[in-house]
Amino acid sequence: MLVEMKGICMDFGPVRALDHVDLTVRSGEIVGLLGENGAGKSTLMNILAGTFPPTAGAIYLDGKPMRVESATHAARLGIRFIHQELSLCNDLNVFENMYLAGEVSHLGVLLHKKEMARRAAQVFARMRVSIDPWTPVSALQPAQKQLVEIARALLFESQLIIMDEPTTALSTHEIENLFVIMRELKAQGVSFIYISHKMPELFEICETYYVLRDGAPVAHGRFADINDASVTEMMIGRQLAHDDFAHKPSYATADVALSVRGLSGHGFSDISFDLHRGEIIAINGLQGSGRDMLADALYGAIPRTGDLLVFGKHVRNSAGIIRHLRVGIAMVPRARKERGIHNDLSIYDNTSMGYLNTRFRGLLIRRRAEAARYARQRQALSIKAGTPKNPITSLSGGNQQKVILARWLETDAQILLFDNPTQGIDVGTKFEIYHLILRLAQSGKAVLVFSSEFPEIYKIADSCIVLYLGRINAILHRDPAQGEELTEKNMMYYATGANLEGMKHA
Repeated sequence: MLVEMKGICMDFGPVRALDHVDLTVRSGEIVGLLGENGAGKSTLMNILAGTFPPTAGAIYLDGKPMRVESATHAARLGIRFIHQELSLCNDLNVFENMYLAGEVSHLGVLLHKKEMARRAAQVFARMRVSIDPWTPVSALQPAQKQLVEIARALLFESQLIIMDEPTTALSTHEIENLFVIMRELKAQGVSFIYISHKMPELFEICETYYVLRDGAPVAHGRFADINDASVTEMMIGRQLAHDDFAHKPSYATADVALSVRGLSGHGFSDISFDLHRGEIIAINGLQGSGRDMLADALYGAIPRTGDLLVFGKHVRNSAGIIRHLRVGIAMVPRARKERGIHNDLSIYDNTSMGYLNTRFRGLLIRRRAEAARYARQRQALSIKAGTPKNPITSLSGGNQQKVILARWLETDAQILLFDNPTQGIDVGTKFEIYHLILRLAQSGKAVLVFSSEFPEIYKIADSCIVLYLGRINAILHRDPAQGEELTEKNMMYYATGANLEGMKHA
């Protein structure tokens, strides 16, 4: 199937979100769609997927003009959009979600649940994924939910599959499986439009690219003819100083902010380390290493045993999130849309809720004070937003992340946990977040960053704790003068437990 979008324009009131954009996808082609958050990528794909009609321009399928009336109509045409924001119904099980609006029935009356579950299981087997079709979606982890979304597109044998940040919650192994599936489908004539901020993925899986900036087309061509630096420059319209972090200073002091001794819980055990004021420690590990659970335990979201001291004072094991916030521990969580923001509340309210839960002692919320809090953080963090009365979902991913951070800065939290802080964020905003984390450390904040990305860790961290099977396997220090320990090779060596496997066979 040949898909062509020509001269696409999209206006939202006086704002032009897309300005004469062209895009062509040929049968059996994987196209990368690039651009910063807010560049117009999702808007363009929503037009192709039938969410809304363009203000101007046309869509052609196999050379014939086609008006895509709705998402259901797009699905009948063989076009499926896997959104970055998961659209699953938690109250239904897996196969029911996969067959929404396409159920199989007996004589058009009773649902043929066993048949739907059987077909769903076949798709998962093809994907090499172990998910029971009868499982309630509410019981799945974020990575499993993402795989269900992908399986739903494969179930109906779509001819064009649009993927918006599909690997955000996936492990390295799951990403490799996904790419194998995509290549198999490509060989069968299925096409893909792949939206991602992860440069290595784009160069690995895509052949051609289109770049948007501020709603306008900037460039297109073949990935074989460019490198990641040139892509970045096309996306943001300027060069990034990649060597800004090469000689990163350490702001660590002798004052211990957080002391962890023998911390154990579901998925991790016997974790001990000290975090000083002004220090940035990264915590790395592969999926199943206990990294996510450790982050939740340090924030008070799940039970744990062992000793946790904040500036020398014990935080009891039974303390919950509110208690951890009140002693000065705050978190910018992973899976921002599920765990970090309140979709139905405004930018104002999302900014203020940390302060209101920990420091506010009044009876009535004063809008003037709320506006002052937002204005202060908007300036400090360079939050790009229209009116703060708009819903938080009106912001790009990077600006949502800044609002979450602003929420905790207003509580005067001294210990900040960043869990996968640049998830789903464009490269320009990533660098803003990195510089922001460094400024926070310079101001005396103690920072823990949970991340699986070595380039990110190297840009900001003073040292890196590497977890393997729930335990600390190594602590790698960044000290070029003494011989660099913090390298990608060393991090992967300890994250995979290669040193321990070698000891077994010695």
